[in-house]
Amino acid sequence: GAFNHMHIFLDPDPDPAISFKERERLFALPRSGWTDYDRKLISAGGGVYARSMKSIPLSDQVKTLLGVKADRLAPNELISQLLKASVDLLWNGGIGTYVKAETETHESVGDKANESVRINGGELRCKVVGEGGNLGFTQLGRVEFTSKGGLMYTDAIDNSAGVDCSDHEVNIKILLGQIVSNGDMTEKQRNRLLAEMTDEVAGLVLAHNYSQTQAISLVAWKAPEKLYEHARFIGNLEQRGRLNRELEFLPGARAIAERQARGQGLTKPEISVLHAYSKMNYYDALVESDIPDDAYFQFELKDYFPKVLAERFSAEIVIHRLKREITANHLTNRIVDHVGPGFGFRVREEVGADIPGLTRAYVAISEIFGVDELWGDIEALDNQVTAAIQMELMLMVNDLVRHTVIWLLRHHEQGVSIQSLVDHFRDGVRELAAGMPKPLTSTDRLALNRKVKYLSNAGVPRELAQRVGILAPMASSLDVVKVAWQHDSDILLVASVYFNLGKELQFHWLREQIGMLQIHTHWHDLARTRLSDMLNTHQREITAHILKRNRPLKKAKRMIEQWKADNRLAYARHAEIVAEFKARSSLDFAMLSMVVAGAETMRGSTLS
Repeated sequence: GAFNHMHIFLDPDPDPAISFKERERLFALPRSGWTDYDRKLISAGGGVYARSMKSIPLSDQVKTLLGVKADRLAPNELISQLLKASVDLLWNGGIGTYVKAETETHESVGDKANESVRINGGELRCKVVGEGGNLGFTQLGRVEFTSKGGLMYTDAIDNSAGVDCSDHEVNIKILLGQIVSNGDMTEKQRNRLLAEMTDEVAGLVLAHNYSQTQAISLVAWKAPEKLYEHARFIGNLEQRGRLNRELEFLPGARAIAERQARGQGLTKPEISVLHAYSKMNYYDALVESDIPDDAYFQFELKDYFPKVLAERFSAEIVIHRLKREITANHLTNRIVDHVGPGFGFRVREEVGADIPGLTRAYVAISEIFGVDELWGDIEALDNQVTAAIQMELMLMVNDLVRHTVIWLLRHHEQGVSIQSLVDHFRDGVRELAAGMPKPLTSTDRLALNRKVKYLSNAGVPRELAQRVGILAPMASSLDVVKVAWQHDSDILLVASVYFNLGKELQFHWLREQIGMLQIHTHWHDLARTRLSDMLNTHQREITAHILKRNRPLKKAKRMIEQWKADNRLAYARHAEIVAEFKARSSLDFAMLSMVVAGAETMRGSTLS
């Protein structure tokens, strides 16, 4: 069914192909309305009714569909029932606010004309809402609906393609205007070129909006785990006067604590708001930095434009009068859509890096690991595997990106050029990836094979399943490459020592225990991350020491056995503590902090 300001349309059992074709005809018909719909194409029990009628008769088919017993309903009552219908999609394309939260009054909504049809978000029985119109829901109405399992974003997200398209149009016309004024193109040629680029511009806009909603869905998938990170970011924005929490209907400290206790995170409508603020914050930081002037990012500027412009007018694009703003905007969308809202603030708290530094690290990691190509291959699985499998693959990529970006920022000066980072790490990382799973322990190889089999059985091509499956061990690849470079050693030998050492010292088990620690504050979260980072550092440094002292032994396991013999007291003490911990039913921060500190002592003994 459907309704507008004049009519109510009921089609209780439509033929999708026939009804789509008829609606398409009406769309192309000037000044058309529901009364122009061919009545012969409406299913039994349906019809078109004027909203001016006193009451509308309900057929048995309509009563069954809506779950009502009345034989007639007033038009506004019928509209309320339509809004509550058990359907897949509720699409709002009109004017007015039709859904609020139970906690809100009609007066607070500010749309008196629709009070008699308006319902609460918790009364909706549809699966998905699409907001083609603005303000069809209150924000609290959206939150109420999604808190009960419904799927929706916000009107701003669902309508963002229009704004995006306008931005492209303006920026393209500025570029072409300069080219015409230089005498390199006639007005007629400009107009023809604009028409020819229509489909490609539409593709660029849709791709961006696809990425944005994908990003929000990925964040929502892990929202309970990221609640403290999101809450911390909201608080920081509020403290700096960049966000009014009450105005945007974002939860306060008490509500966040209640959600944490229930194992809930932010809803998609709330994440949509935070995502937008994250982009504004990120963009402002980039525009104020030297990032848009860095020649390395010229490819970002060119990627924004249709290919025909990038190829024919490359020189003109790099002197576009809005080049700084376009570059900053393009980078902001690319990065925030991948790492999610608040990651920049999280990075600042962990390693003291700013947004320009994060940007350089992200782009370097993307080049080193071929992230864009891998992400594109996962996106190409649309409608071939389930959305859950796609999101699982994407989150595995995101975990790698987050870990390695922070690693770069922790171990390299922020001013280091992107190209030097790429040149330093890319070949080693790719050599290690190509050699997988050879350097892994037998246990890790078995786990990898199980993961690849699971993904393959879910419909993921085996080659792609393998590339994604190795991402977990590849998170340590920068440590491995660093040691190999420092000691001029074979990358696969270093990796074999590194991974076998981790097994020998039970570091993988310790990481799992650290990951299972209960966190109750943002600082617990940071402390947990720091423990894992310290463990990684110990593993890298002990690996370096083993290679330095025992390289003549050539084989990883022999080198490790010799190291154990040389450091038997420290090793025995560590093994004793781990064995005791394994016998316990649970571990806490203090216990794991102690064993990590013990590993540091063991690392110190190797360097004496």
